[in-house]
Amino acid sequence: MDIECSSELTEELQMLPPPPGTFIDREELIQHVGEFAVSQGYVVTIKQSKRDKVVVLGCDRGGVYRNRRKPVDESAAERIRRRKTGSRLTNCPFEVVGKKDDGLWVLTVKNGTHNHEPLKDIAEHPSARRFSEKEVLLIKEMTEAGLKPRQILRRLRQSNPDLLSTPKHVYNVKAKLRQGNMSVRNYKSLKPQKSAVRNNYLSVMEPSWRQHNPPRVPNLIGGRFVDSQSFTSIDVVNPATQEVVSQVPLTTNEEFRAAVFAAKRAFPSWRNTASTVRQRIMFKFQELIKRDIDKLAMNITNEHGKVLKDAYDDVLCGLEVVEHACGLANLQIGEFVSNVSDGVDSYSIREPLGVCAGICPFDFPAMIPLWMLSIAVTCGNTFILKPSEKDPGAAVMLSELAVEAGLPNGVLNIVHGTNEITNAICDDDDINAISFVGPNTAGSYVYSRASAKGKRVQCNIGAKNHAVVMPDASMDATLNAIVTAGFGGAGQKRMSLSTVIFVGGLTPWEDKLVERVKTLRVQPGSEPDTDLGPVISKQAKELICRLIQSSVDSGAKLVVDGRNILVPGYEHGNFIGPTILSDVKVSMECYKEEICGPVLLFMEADSMEEAIDIVNGNKYGNGASIFTSSRVAARKFQTEVAVGQVGINVPISAPFPSFTGLKPLFAGDLNLDGKAGIQFYTQIKTVTQQWKDVAADTSSDI
Repeated sequence: MDIECSSELTEELQMLPPPPGTFIDREELIQHVGEFAVSQGYVVTIKQSKRDKVVVLGCDRGGVYRNRRKPVDESAAERIRRRKTGSRLTNCPFEVVGKKDDGLWVLTVKNGTHNHEPLKDIAEHPSARRFSEKEVLLIKEMTEAGLKPRQILRRLRQSNPDLLSTPKHVYNVKAKLRQGNMSVRNYKSLKPQKSAVRNNYLSVMEPSWRQHNPPRVPNLIGGRFVDSQSFTSIDVVNPATQEVVSQVPLTTNEEFRAAVFAAKRAFPSWRNTASTVRQRIMFKFQELIKRDIDKLAMNITNEHGKVLKDAYDDVLCGLEVVEHACGLANLQIGEFVSNVSDGVDSYSIREPLGVCAGICPFDFPAMIPLWMLSIAVTCGNTFILKPSEKDPGAAVMLSELAVEAGLPNGVLNIVHGTNEITNAICDDDDINAISFVGPNTAGSYVYSRASAKGKRVQCNIGAKNHAVVMPDASMDATLNAIVTAGFGGAGQKRMSLSTVIFVGGLTPWEDKLVERVKTLRVQPGSEPDTDLGPVISKQAKELICRLIQSSVDSGAKLVVDGRNILVPGYEHGNFIGPTILSDVKVSMECYKEEICGPVLLFMEADSMEEAIDIVNGNKYGNGASIFTSSRVAARKFQTEVAVGQVGINVPISAPFPSFTGLKPLFAGDLNLDGKAGIQFYTQIKTVTQQWKDVAADTSSDI
């Protein structure tokens, strides 16, 4: 017991230097050193700084006075030299250096030793004795009234008995005020448990990305939300009002490399974290999402345009996967085979891949990021997320909650951008796996480019979902399902119903559907009782209108036209009313391409076999539903239709990540859902072992 205590004390007195590394900017490097120093019981200060090139950090504690007694046989010159060097407090030799190299700050340890004991309480150090903004203003007022520093301190301690400041600190504040420095935020308290870097005032200021108007969406790199150094940004526009909600920077190559480095640096520690600890973080993450679901839903409505009900569903569907991740320890199991040979056992274990990345679409700004990152990080991977540049706010809010839940620095990182960042993710050798959800063209490109680099890839791409309506289908239930699945989310969901095939003719379905569609309310998503909100952008609206007109020109019948709808008070919004096209043929552009808008296509078939042939002939057949009262017809449809998801008397709108397409809409071997998601984000390691009785085997040594 005494030996253990002695060992612990020795380790405590070592006061280890911070681990070297690479950082996105100077402030991140300083904060890293400061936070590590606090954990070891010492405080750092900036000793020297050429702001854009180098920063030298040293320990802010002195050592012991040197022996200044004169030796008898010492010469006068030697005595003078010793007096000059030995009459002052010896500084701690600890020193680390940060230098800017190729856009990143590289930290090296020049001298990691100390000549003093660690602080028992970090709050005892003078760097922790800072005045609040209110106290600085009081110091200014009391100084002007003629009070002395000790009198000022006495009065301040009446309202703050725990104040540790000394008269010297009051003198320093008064000196700053005399110099005309009225920026009182420079005197705000530095909280040692967060950062003990002396004079690192940036750590207590409001983040620069929040100071922009409109705010700039930050990157998350190594546990810190940082404003990108990029001069180029994209406006995030509220599609109902055209108001600029925020700006998305195009992350620089240096920032992307720093994010990858942070994820790579965090991986060894995170993979060795107990699975139960990871589960607890997911439980806390789940709790925080429920707490802030109102904020998340409103942000989605403002950036995407979907109605609030759909925005809540967006978050809730993602939350289901977080809840699934909470029980992942029971699913991430291997196999054991005893005595496969003479005294030989073999077993397999699942291990994380390393750094993984996710590229998200705009249609589900909360759900799809949660689908990806929840399973990936709970399996022990670190993750780099690229949200859609059209609505990134929900992903950033979720990452803030993940950090609050206790996710360690570097486990989750966020970068923003368009094609260049996508290419960087595909090409980076340190990224081992990529999940993608988005349009067909982009998904095929990502799959081919990333696969060529030997990465594990899953690409969930474009979709064309069908519903086959049999003559014996229940009228009211089928009408409700078609309208909800076709126009929910303004038809922009990847699982939206786009084509309805009526077996035996349109009558009487068409008239009743038109009647219901005309009752749908088209308004901004934030308004109560809204059925349809705007589409994501003006470009999306123009594309939808072009496809509608192309269909009419090709012979389709425009049953309901929503192109010229006007919403009072929101005349500049990207609104398209519910639109129905009938007499659609498989050769028409509207059928061959993904419309991604509130447009339903009506087709007719003489038999169920013909309807199945139409569904199977579409290369983007993601899911298909049949509405019928016949179990025989339902079973036949289920067996013969060549899609990944089948609905029987329900539309395809999966509550759980079930991208299981059988066609080019899914590229890769494993999906996002359930056990397949665990398989995608882990790899199997097989271990074969043999233990022999040494005493019984000694004869083999002769």
